[in-house]
Amino acid sequence: MRYPFIFLTSLVIFSSCKMLRPNLMLKTPKNYTYDKLLDSLSRQDYKIAANDVIEYNVFTNNGFKLIEMTSSGANNVIRNNITITVESNGTIKMPLVGLVAVKGLTLKEAEKLLEEKYAKFYVEPFVNLRVTNKRVIVFPGGGGTAKIIPLQNNNTTVMEAIAGAGGIVDDGKAYKVKLIRNAQDSTNRSLVYKMDLSKIEGIVAGQSIVQAGDIIYVEPRFKPVLEFTRELLPILTFLTTTMLLVRYYRMI
Repeated sequence: MRYPFIFLTSLVIFSSCKMLRPNLMLKTPKNYTYDKLLDSLSRQDYKIAANDVIEYNVFTNNGFKLIEMTSSGANNVIRNNITITVESNGTIKMPLVGLVAVKGLTLKEAEKLLEEKYAKFYVEPFVNLRVTNKRVIVFPGGGGTAKIIPLQNNNTTVMEAIAGAGGIVDDGKAYKVKLIRNAQDSTNRSLVYKMDLSKIEGIVAGQSIVQAGDIIYVEPRFKPVLEFTRELLPILTFLTTTMLLVRYYRMI
């Protein structure tokens, strides 16, 4: 009996999260320095990212007549919902004006930039842009509950994205929510913001505007007894069976 007890004790002491919590994702070290969560995030408009699919229309005379961008000649046919994809280098290739860098710009900034470029060809051009494929990934705190949430408007907040995923599940820690996004600079490093949504004061953080590709991760609650039992029960069963068999053969 002594050796199995020593074995189980050692197993409990040296068990790591990889054993008892193998499904835990996006872990941060104990003294990890999170990026500063600024109030300006709640006032930050959506910014165009690589792989965004942009639906655009270009009008002349400040919107009086739609310019057909794909046809030529006198028999132009008016077309709506023309789309173009933002390349990995952050540019889009537009008719007449060629490559335009739009990554990191808000839609209003990109519209103004394109209007300036089309002013060389048209009188008072008016540009309208809309991103059609932007989405975020939400892990609401429980296994098998992650969802990809399409962003229906340009200024979807963290709270709205979590609500779209069905809210934080019972085993989720509302006081430990991570917002993870890729920086828009050349480093492409991940920015990690920590939010406490368990208190009313957290509403400011919850109003932060999400960007395409953001990950909202609610850390699941750790249930040590349940996890320990589930992971070690097969081992205990095996040891008990082995001991019974050994005792049985000794008695023969």
